[in-house]
Amino acid sequence: MRRCANCKQPAAMTHAMRALTIVGDRKLELAEVAEPPPPGPGEVQIRIAAVALNHIDVWGWRGMAFAKRKLPLIAGAEASGEIVATGPDVTAFKPGDGVVMYGGLTCGICKACREGRDNLCENIGGIMGFHLDGFARERLNMPSRLTIPVPAGVTLTDAACAPIAFSTVQHMLFDNAALKAGETVLVHAGGSGIGTAAIKMAKAIGATVITTVGDDAKAARATALGADHVINYRTERFEGVVRKLTAKKGVDVVFEHVGAETFNGSLLCLKRGGRLVTCGATSGPSTTLNLMQLFQQQYRIIGSFGASMRNIRESLAKMAAGLTPVIDSEFALADFERGLERLESRRVFGKIIISFKAPPRQ
Repeated sequence: MRRCANCKQPAAMTHAMRALTIVGDRKLELAEVAEPPPPGPGEVQIRIAAVALNHIDVWGWRGMAFAKRKLPLIAGAEASGEIVATGPDVTAFKPGDGVVMYGGLTCGICKACREGRDNLCENIGGIMGFHLDGFARERLNMPSRLTIPVPAGVTLTDAACAPIAFSTVQHMLFDNAALKAGETVLVHAGGSGIGTAAIKMAKAIGATVITTVGDDAKAARATALGADHVINYRTERFEGVVRKLTAKKGVDVVFEHVGAETFNGSLLCLKRGGRLVTCGATSGPSTTLNLMQLFQQQYRIIGSFGASMRNIRESLAKMAAGLTPVIDSEFALADFERGLERLESRRVFGKIIISFKAPPRQ
């Protein structure tokens, strides 16, 4: 007998599968867990193809005191896969369909859910891979309502970047910041997973993109992605460069996700009436704010967390049209921790993929 990480109850391991479990702070184990049962009503069973790493995976691996969870916990917050079985009443999917999954266990019935604002669900059960068992396992059952088809022509490796990374950018730039053609946007950390996506999405609509990176090699790659101006923040103060590039007017939008290190500098980069949208705090969660500057300059500061299922569909449609994610590297499931360490180190340019099928690419 071995403890089943899916149900947290003792289970006979007649049929077992691999799962990557968090067993303590910075401690991972590749374990055998029970395969899921046949899918029930309203469910589909999915064979995982790829897991894409995000900073939420790093936070979960480090151990976050505020996260209410029980260990061991299966890792992985963003993934793609293939339908292997459907519940008796499911008609929207069939075996062989490529899919991605919405990792927030929303209620589906509150006002926000009914309005399609899934990331504002009033009764969310938690985030998979952080509060609840995630996607770093060979198979799992999911509610079909939280499962989204992958369009023809989109690889499952690319699709794995849609549920969090691409959809977060889609929500930030277009739902929240309302970025338009002809405007100028400052994208922080242009070599990150969401930074690379933001550069590509902003350029695709005809915006001017200024981005910050941490070294000259990343600067060259960001330029190749289409960034109009690239600033190495280790050698130049980005605020001063942005003011010069915009003739002291400032940018229309700042795409902020770094946090304390850049937040106030980002405000200085905004034009009067500009919009700052933020989804992260990797350099620290707290900062001070000049309230007179805020109201005199009529800034709009918008917090953005996650995305809706609509945003995931929009992201997949953009991938199908050719706007594909930048992949930094691929690791096997057994090397999940190496991927987390690489992401934590900020050596990345693009997304890190944990592949269940393809040979690792590094």
